[in-house]
Amino acid sequence: MSADRITGRRLVAVTIGILLALFLVALDQFVVGSAMPRIVAELHGLDSYSWVLTAYLVSLTTVTPIAGKLGDLFGRRSVLLVGMVGFALSSALCGQAADMTQLIAFRAVQGVFGGLLFSNVFASVADLFAMEARVRVQGALGGVFGIASLVGPTIGGYLTDGAGWRWAFYVNLPVSAVAIALVLVAMPRIRSTASLRDVDLAGALTLAGGLVPLLVGVSITRDHAWGSGEVLGLLAIATVMLVVFVGRELRARDPIVPLALFTDRTFTVAVVAGFFIYVAFFSALLFVPLLYQGVLGIRPSDSGVLVTPMLLGLIAGSVIAGQLMLRVSRYRYLGTGATLLVALGAALLAQTTIASDQQDVVRALVILGAGIGVTIPLYLNSAQAAVERRLVGVVTSQVQFWRQIGGTIGVAVLGSLLSARLPASANVSAAQVALPSPVRIAIAGGLHDVFIDAALCAVVALVASFFLRETAVRRRRGELATAPVEAAAD
Repeated sequence: MSADRITGRRLVAVTIGILLALFLVALDQFVVGSAMPRIVAELHGLDSYSWVLTAYLVSLTTVTPIAGKLGDLFGRRSVLLVGMVGFALSSALCGQAADMTQLIAFRAVQGVFGGLLFSNVFASVADLFAMEARVRVQGALGGVFGIASLVGPTIGGYLTDGAGWRWAFYVNLPVSAVAIALVLVAMPRIRSTASLRDVDLAGALTLAGGLVPLLVGVSITRDHAWGSGEVLGLLAIATVMLVVFVGRELRARDPIVPLALFTDRTFTVAVVAGFFIYVAFFSALLFVPLLYQGVLGIRPSDSGVLVTPMLLGLIAGSVIAGQLMLRVSRYRYLGTGATLLVALGAALLAQTTIASDQQDVVRALVILGAGIGVTIPLYLNSAQAAVERRLVGVVTSQVQFWRQIGGTIGVAVLGSLLSARLPASANVSAAQVALPSPVRIAIAGGLHDVFIDAALCAVVALVASFFLRETAVRRRRGELATAPVEAAAD
């Protein structure tokens, strides 16, 4: 292999392609979410409503840690291109679904390719950019999530009301085409000597065998009690398979998940902090609309818009974090301050009553979003900087994986606790605008507990933040403009 450095327009082009790949995955969830009521009405699948999301998230989360290792072995460019092409084709299949069963199956396939993209987008930035430039670009990647969540519901609603719900999936095709073209033309090709024999197939299969029943088990607690046979059976299978997975990885020559990574303090802090912060993040995304509608009596159409302050705070925090990491030598205290903001924002949300003003909720959301926005690039960059370059893909995918797991499990647990607190009448009436005061009080009490628990999770992340070991992120000035990459000779 010969060394190559990409600069100028080529670097800009590949960066845009990577940003579009991430935007594609992030946007999809929000666009499809807006279209779901129309989808279930036309396909007659109200009883399968939640499985459209569950199938996608389970497959995406399961593939994420495996995808990072594949990128390390076969090159980020190849895995990204497979992910983008597969995501586009599976999106087209979703748009062609004739019933809910087909749609759920196609969404599961789409999640597999989404997982390939999700981890390798962030790892690609680590490959392409020197550390000083990387922290800025990672901040921009964090902002992509916020932008997608801002425009996604509007795009989804517009497409559903106009061209029809199938275009909520077809819209991915032109975005994919642009991203594929940019990555294909501009991203350096790394010649890999790895083969399929180098993949820890047994590790990948046992990991999937543990994660799928785990995620499905916690997801169905919306409809089944935690002590039910279905939930306990799935969790038992997950436990056995994950124990087998750990045993396999300890013996593997080149494991999918090098367990020795957890002996690195910086990596472990990033994983622990990400897990618990995303409990608070996902809780806000899911339960704040209920807070607006069920406690404050705000119309559903307005409650969606009022979540925007958290997303704007997230975008601002992500961008600012990249700048501050270059200027503050003890940047672990940025993480400490950010997790403190997350805990404070969640605690303020817990104080909402039927007498509260919506501005109180908006203020809490800005604080919460800013804190989350800072942590997203900060802990990822610190974990990437702490390991050898050959492990960047694995580390990146692991950080993303534990965030997803934290959000998924946290929402399931907190959601089941909320359901247990509320009377049946409250569950039925929560989506209505005008609610009787006793029901609104009951919902406020249940959400108080949810957000207090979310704040306590942020406190765990706060404690973990004190143990972060900083790795220098500032380099020579000249490195900011170039991207060192080992590329195949043309």
